[in-house]
Amino acid sequence: PAVPLAVLALVAQLAPGLGVASPGCDSPPHLWCDSPEIAVACQVENHCANRSHPSAAPVELSLYYESLCPACRLFLEQQLFTTWLLLPPETLNITLVPYGNAEERNVSGKWQFLCQHGPEECLGNMIEACLMHEAQNFSTYFPVIFCLESGSSVTKNLEAVCHPPHTPTTGLGRIAACVRGDTGNALMHHNAQLTDALDPPHQYVPWIVING
Repeated sequence: PAVPLAVLALVAQLAPGLGVASPGCDSPPHLWCDSPEIAVACQVENHCANRSHPSAAPVELSLYYESLCPACRLFLEQQLFTTWLLLPPETLNITLVPYGNAEERNVSGKWQFLCQHGPEECLGNMIEACLMHEAQNFSTYFPVIFCLESGSSVTKNLEAVCHPPHTPTTGLGRIAACVRGDTGNALMHHNAQLTDALDPPHQYVPWIVING
Protein backbone atom coordinates (compact mmCIF):
# COMPACT_ATOMS: atom_id res chain seq x y z
CA PRO A 1 0.00 0.00 0.00
CA ALA A 2 1.02 3.58 -0.54
CA VAL A 3 2.78 5.18 2.41
CA PRO A 4 2.06 8.87 3.22
CA LEU A 5 4.89 11.25 2.46
CA ALA A 6 5.11 12.25 6.11
CA VAL A 7 5.99 8.68 7.07
CA LEU A 8 8.65 8.47 4.38
CA ALA A 9 10.06 11.80 5.49
CA LEU A 10 10.23 10.61 9.08
CA VAL A 11 12.00 7.39 8.13
CA ALA A 12 14.43 9.32 5.95
CA GLN A 13 15.13 11.69 8.83
CA LEU A 14 15.76 8.91 11.34
CA ALA A 15 17.59 6.32 9.27
CA PRO A 16 21.03 6.53 7.68
CA GLY A 17 21.65 6.46 3.96
CA LEU A 18 18.59 6.51 1.74
CA GLY A 19 15.94 6.39 4.46
CA VAL A 20 16.30 2.70 5.30
CA ALA A 21 17.47 1.11 8.51
CA SER A 22 20.99 -0.21 8.84
CA PRO A 23 21.52 -3.94 8.24
CA GLY A 24 21.55 -4.70 11.98
CA CYS A 25 18.22 -2.97 12.59
CA ASP A 26 15.19 -5.26 12.54
CA SER A 27 12.76 -2.97 14.38
CA PRO A 28 10.12 -0.69 12.80
CA PRO A 29 10.79 3.07 12.96
CA HIS A 30 8.36 3.80 15.80
CA LEU A 31 10.41 1.51 18.10
CA TRP A 32 13.89 2.80 17.28
CA CYS A 33 14.14 4.91 20.45
CA ASP A 34 12.58 2.34 22.79
CA SER A 35 15.96 1.19 24.10
CA PRO A 36 19.62 2.19 23.78
CA GLU A 37 20.37 -1.17 22.14
CA ILE A 38 17.79 -0.64 19.39
CA ALA A 39 18.96 2.96 18.86
CA VAL A 40 22.55 1.77 18.38
CA ALA A 41 21.53 -1.04 16.02
CA CYS A 42 19.46 1.37 13.92
CA GLN A 43 22.10 4.15 14.11
CA VAL A 44 19.75 6.79 15.52
CA GLU A 45 21.43 7.45 18.87
CA ASN A 46 21.70 11.21 18.28
CA HIS A 47 18.05 11.53 17.33
CA CYS A 48 16.88 9.54 20.35
CA ALA A 49 19.12 11.48 22.72
CA ASN A 50 17.72 14.79 21.48
CA ARG A 51 14.09 13.75 21.56
CA SER A 52 12.23 15.54 24.33
CA HIS A 53 10.18 13.59 26.85
CA PRO A 54 7.06 15.30 28.16
CA SER A 55 6.48 15.65 31.89
CA ALA A 56 2.71 16.04 31.59
CA ALA A 57 0.23 13.19 31.51
CA PRO A 58 -0.35 11.69 28.06
CA VAL A 59 -3.17 12.96 25.91
CA GLU A 60 -6.02 10.43 25.71
CA LEU A 61 -7.36 10.30 22.15
CA SER A 62 -10.27 8.07 21.12
CA LEU A 63 -11.11 7.59 17.45
CA TYR A 64 -14.63 6.41 16.61
CA TYR A 65 -14.57 5.28 13.00
CA GLU A 66 -15.69 2.68 10.48
CA SER A 67 -13.35 0.59 8.39
CA LEU A 68 -14.52 1.60 4.89
CA CYS A 69 -15.31 5.27 5.54
CA PRO A 70 -13.11 7.32 3.17
CA ALA A 71 -12.73 10.24 5.60
CA CYS A 72 -11.88 7.86 8.45
CA ARG A 73 -9.23 6.12 6.39
CA LEU A 74 -7.72 9.45 5.33
CA PHE A 75 -7.56 10.72 8.91
CA LEU A 76 -6.05 7.49 10.23
CA GLU A 77 -3.50 7.21 7.40
CA GLN A 78 -2.32 10.77 6.99
CA GLN A 79 -2.84 12.38 10.39
CA LEU A 80 -3.22 9.98 13.32
CA PHE A 81 -0.66 7.36 12.34
CA THR A 82 1.99 9.88 11.30
CA THR A 83 1.46 11.89 14.49
CA TRP A 84 1.85 8.72 16.55
CA LEU A 85 5.12 7.96 14.75
CA LEU A 86 6.50 11.45 15.36
CA LEU A 87 5.68 11.73 19.06
CA PRO A 88 7.41 10.01 21.99
CA PRO A 89 5.33 6.97 23.03
CA GLU A 90 4.39 8.46 26.41
CA THR A 91 2.81 11.54 24.79
CA LEU A 92 -0.35 10.00 23.34
CA ASN A 93 -2.65 7.14 24.33
CA ILE A 94 -4.92 6.14 21.44
CA THR A 95 -8.12 4.12 21.63
CA LEU A 96 -9.62 2.84 18.37
CA VAL A 97 -13.33 2.03 18.23
CA PRO A 98 -14.38 0.57 14.85
CA TYR A 99 -18.17 0.89 14.62
CA GLY A 100 -19.11 4.42 13.54
CA ASN A 101 -22.59 4.84 12.07
CA ALA A 102 -23.47 1.16 12.28
CA GLU A 103 -26.66 -0.11 13.89
CA GLU A 104 -27.23 -3.28 15.91
CA ARG A 105 -30.21 -5.42 16.77
CA ASN A 106 -30.63 -8.49 18.94
CA VAL A 107 -31.93 -11.47 16.96
CA SER A 108 -32.59 -14.61 19.02
CA GLY A 109 -29.95 -13.64 21.55
CA LYS A 110 -27.22 -12.74 19.06
CA TRP A 111 -26.28 -9.29 17.87
CA GLN A 112 -26.57 -8.46 14.18
CA PHE A 113 -25.04 -5.35 12.67
CA LEU A 114 -25.98 -3.09 9.77
CA CYS A 115 -23.10 -0.93 8.55
CA GLN A 116 -23.12 2.29 6.55
CA HIS A 117 -20.97 0.84 3.76
CA GLY A 118 -22.49 -2.61 3.74
CA PRO A 119 -21.57 -6.10 5.00
CA GLU A 120 -17.91 -5.78 3.99
CA GLU A 121 -17.53 -2.83 6.35
CA CYS A 122 -19.10 -4.85 9.17
CA LEU A 123 -16.52 -7.56 8.46
CA GLY A 124 -13.70 -5.00 8.37
CA ASN A 125 -14.82 -3.52 11.68
CA MET A 126 -14.85 -6.96 13.28
CA ILE A 127 -11.48 -7.97 11.83
CA GLU A 128 -9.89 -4.87 13.32
CA ALA A 129 -11.68 -5.34 16.66
CA CYS A 130 -10.50 -8.97 16.81
CA LEU A 131 -6.96 -7.98 15.79
CA MET A 132 -6.83 -5.51 18.68
CA HIS A 133 -8.27 -8.10 21.06
CA GLU A 134 -5.75 -10.78 20.10
CA ALA A 135 -2.65 -8.57 19.73
CA GLN A 136 -3.34 -6.51 22.90
CA ASN A 137 -0.27 -4.28 22.41
CA PHE A 138 -1.06 -1.02 20.61
CA SER A 139 2.39 -0.81 19.00
CA THR A 140 1.77 -4.27 17.54
CA TYR A 141 -1.68 -3.79 16.07
CA PHE A 142 -1.74 -0.11 15.04
CA PRO A 143 0.76 -0.54 12.16
CA VAL A 144 -1.33 -3.48 10.94
CA ILE A 145 -4.54 -1.44 11.05
CA PHE A 146 -2.72 1.37 9.24
CA CYS A 147 -1.68 -1.16 6.58
CA LEU A 148 -5.25 -2.43 6.22
CA GLU A 149 -6.79 1.04 6.04
CA SER A 150 -4.25 2.36 3.54
CA GLY A 151 -4.36 -0.71 1.31
CA SER A 152 -6.69 -1.91 -1.39
CA SER A 153 -8.84 -4.16 0.82
CA VAL A 154 -9.47 -3.94 4.54
CA THR A 155 -11.05 -7.39 4.59
CA LYS A 156 -8.62 -9.34 2.36
CA ASN A 157 -5.14 -7.95 3.05
CA LEU A 158 -4.54 -9.14 6.61
CA GLU A 159 -2.88 -12.40 5.65
CA ALA A 160 -1.54 -11.54 2.19
CA VAL A 161 -0.11 -8.06 2.81
CA CYS A 162 -0.45 -6.69 6.31
CA HIS A 163 0.14 -9.58 8.69
CA PRO A 164 3.84 -10.31 8.14
CA PRO A 165 6.14 -9.02 9.44
CA HIS A 166 4.14 -6.71 11.72
CA THR A 167 2.49 -9.33 13.93
CA PRO A 168 4.48 -12.57 13.85
CA THR A 169 3.26 -13.55 17.33
CA THR A 170 -0.42 -12.99 16.59
CA GLY A 171 -2.06 -16.05 15.09
CA LEU A 172 -4.23 -15.50 12.06
CA GLY A 173 -6.22 -18.54 13.16
CA ARG A 174 -7.15 -16.89 16.46
CA ILE A 175 -8.24 -13.73 14.66
CA ALA A 176 -10.36 -15.74 12.22
CA ALA A 177 -11.94 -17.70 15.09
CA CYS A 178 -12.72 -14.44 16.86
CA VAL A 179 -14.40 -13.03 13.75
CA ARG A 180 -16.50 -16.16 13.22
CA GLY A 181 -17.39 -16.74 16.85
CA ASP A 182 -19.01 -15.21 19.88
CA THR A 183 -15.95 -13.13 20.82
CA GLY A 184 -16.11 -10.97 17.71
CA ASN A 185 -19.85 -10.51 18.15
CA ALA A 186 -19.32 -9.42 21.75
CA LEU A 187 -16.50 -7.04 20.78
CA MET A 188 -18.70 -5.32 18.21
CA HIS A 189 -21.56 -5.03 20.71
CA HIS A 190 -19.10 -3.43 23.14
CA ASN A 191 -18.02 -0.95 20.45
CA ALA A 192 -21.70 -0.19 19.77
CA GLN A 193 -22.20 0.56 23.46
CA LEU A 194 -19.13 2.81 23.58
CA THR A 195 -20.31 4.69 20.50
CA ASP A 196 -23.90 5.03 21.72
CA ALA A 197 -22.65 6.35 25.08
CA LEU A 198 -20.83 9.31 23.52
CA ASP A 199 -21.90 12.61 25.11
CA PRO A 200 -22.54 14.61 23.06
CA PRO A 201 -23.59 11.92 20.55
CA HIS A 202 -21.43 11.57 17.47
CA GLN A 203 -22.78 13.28 14.36
CA TYR A 204 -20.42 11.83 11.76
CA VAL A 205 -17.20 9.85 11.45
CA PRO A 206 -14.34 10.12 12.08
CA TRP A 207 -15.38 11.30 15.56
CA ILE A 208 -12.44 12.25 17.75
CA VAL A 209 -12.59 12.59 21.53
CA ILE A 210 -9.72 14.22 23.44
CA ASN A 211 -9.31 13.51 27.17
CA GLY A 212 -12.93 12.35 27.43
